[in-house]
Amino acid sequence: MARPNRFDPVLIQAVIAGALSFAHLHDIAEAAGQHDWKAWAYPISVDLLLVAAWRRMRALRAADRPARAAWTWFVIALTASLGANIATAGLLDMNAVPAWLRILVAGWPALAFLGGTLLAHTPAAAPEPAVEPTPVPEVAPIPVAEPAPQVTVERAPEHAPELPPSAASAAVPSPSVPPALLAHARKVADTHHAATGSPIDAATLRTRLGVPPALADVIAAQLT
Repeated sequence: MARPNRFDPVLIQAVIAGALSFAHLHDIAEAAGQHDWKAWAYPISVDLLLVAAWRRMRALRAADRPARAAWTWFVIALTASLGANIATAGLLDMNAVPAWLRILVAGWPALAFLGGTLLAHTPAAAPEPAVEPTPVPEVAPIPVAEPAPQVTVERAPEHAPELPPSAASAAVPSPSVPPALLAHARKVADTHHAATGSPIDAATLRTRLGVPPALADVIAAQLT
């Protein structure tokens, strides 16, 4: 079903305002010495620059880019159009146009050409390259050596009575070795044998385990 045509007062108002502004610009150009088709080209140039600046300004704002240059050319075109409308309101003698107005009208084509060229050939912003996340290399867990079990060894009294060698060896019992410490010592001895090719001695075993010499001798004897 065809949509019925409706009366649009806004569109009619825009056509009337555009026609009046077009006629005022034509009259100013003709009074400034531009005759025939040149007088009709001036309002077209002003209106086209006004529309081009407005469209460029909207495009830049939509892209979140600065629109100062487009806004400047929009103000220049609007000033030319508004100035022509005011000048034809009886404030200017159309038969004796001042020299400065003739200069502005004669120089308008070059100014409009510069503005249109800058608006049409403004470089677009280059898209930012996508940054890919850097892969994080997997780090293997570092093996942590098992701490040696703590062993409490009772110290002999400082002033023990002196005994004969045979009696001393019989009276002083050998310190007992906990199973956990013996198992840890066996691992240390196996590691030393694999690295050096020779069995571990009591001094090295005492240094690795951090035990007293007597206990180190007992552990070394049990490892052999």
